[in-house]
Amino acid sequence: MAYLIGILITIIILLLGYIGVIEMQIRSMSEQLERRLKAHTRQNISVQLVSKNLNQLVICINKCLKAEENLRLKSMQEEKQFKEMIANISHDLRTPLTAIQGYQQLLEKGELSEEQRKRLAVARKHSEELKGLIDHFFEYAYLLNTQPEIKLKRINLTGLVTDCLIASITSFEEANKPLEFEETAPVYVEADEEMVTRIVQNLIRNSVEHSEGTIKVEVLSNKEGILRFINPVREPEKIDIQRLFERFYSGDEARSRMGGLGLSIVKLLAEQMKGNVTAEIKGDLLEIKVTLPLAQ
Repeated sequence: MAYLIGILITIIILLLGYIGVIEMQIRSMSEQLERRLKAHTRQNISVQLVSKNLNQLVICINKCLKAEENLRLKSMQEEKQFKEMIANISHDLRTPLTAIQGYQQLLEKGELSEEQRKRLAVARKHSEELKGLIDHFFEYAYLLNTQPEIKLKRINLTGLVTDCLIASITSFEEANKPLEFEETAPVYVEADEEMVTRIVQNLIRNSVEHSEGTIKVEVLSNKEGILRFINPVREPEKIDIQRLFERFYSGDEARSRMGGLGLSIVKLLAEQMKGNVTAEIKGDLLEIKVTLPLAQ
């Protein structure tokens, strides 16, 4: 009896040891996966223990990792081709559009009837819309295909926004969109002045095009510099906040005509300066908030 008990104890000890080794191998696999994720390496997972089932599991994991890597590379290639396509399209469209606008200007200088001038004005309006779309294409393609030199410095965000709004007063008046802006104490951020200016201009253009009433602009300071554009919108339930900053997303027909690139550009620029952009619907009000690091 003592002999059998001794054999059972030995078997139990061996099994416990084997289980311990299996656990060590599983822990090793987990650590290898974690290192792969953190270091962005393509090294395969390996085990030292001769176990048919464990080896088969490792083989399957490596196959999945390889398939995922192939998908990632394919996605990167498709993204690169898409960026190049946007750049080529925007460049190819500019030349004929310039010619069209040139001929329109020549026609304006000629003798035209009142009806012809009305029709020419409609054509000029559509060509200007097309020019805006192409400019957005070109800017978006530039931001995607280049690594712009970001010149960070201490910027008076309040003053910059004030200047941009004053420069755009005509746009607000022509669109009959009242502006509400109260200049407060200066808020200083660490950012690129040109990029911030482009952000503000795009937000102004977006609000003028899509607002259904008064446009409210605020510059605040918390742990970050905050710029907010708030305006009523038509059919807010049709706007997908989660997709608002996606390229080419259009929540309404007007945004669709402009290609839905303006807010995508805002997002790209803000993130390049370690900032962020969010949007929120409150009733019939759309709030777009840009945050930027405060200047030290």
